[in-house]
Amino acid sequence: MINAMYPGSFDPITNGHLDIIKRASKLYDKLYIGVSDEESAKNRLFSIDDRISLATEALSHMENVEVIKFRGLLVKKCEGLDCSVIVRGLRALSDYDYEFKMALMNRTLNNEIITLFMMPHEKYTHVSSSLIKEVSSLGGDMSKYVPEHVKIAIKEKFGK
Repeated sequence: MINAMYPGSFDPITNGHLDIIKRASKLYDKLYIGVSDEESAKNRLFSIDDRISLATEALSHMENVEVIKFRGLLVKKCEGLDCSVIVRGLRALSDYDYEFKMALMNRTLNNEIITLFMMPHEKYTHVSSSLIKEVSSLGGDMSKYVPEHVKIAIKEKFGK
């Protein structure tokens, strides 16, 4: 069995994330969606429990996908779950520099775990969770970029 981990903050989960998850789930026996619970992260719109709930609802139809919480070194979590692959999304060239450095660092921590970069569908390459939050906070409609239940949760957060 080959297991993989797709880590992120998923604050909130977007259709770009779902696009990568859908395609990655076809490549691996088990795909873990690792929702980061780092205390140092600022400006979270949703709590860790809310982010896990939103992601779980969005992915409930996918049998080989499991949403989990993690804190600390990603490589250590992957080792504990017998994941040999880390899936990372690249939207634009600006993502590459950061992701490249992280992949190399993870390789130095465990050379047996590889990083697979995937690009979302081009209709999502400009979308990020941060942008979704910013536009939503100003009253913009983000329904093309998030599942319906996420759109509702965002509206509730901003009272709109």
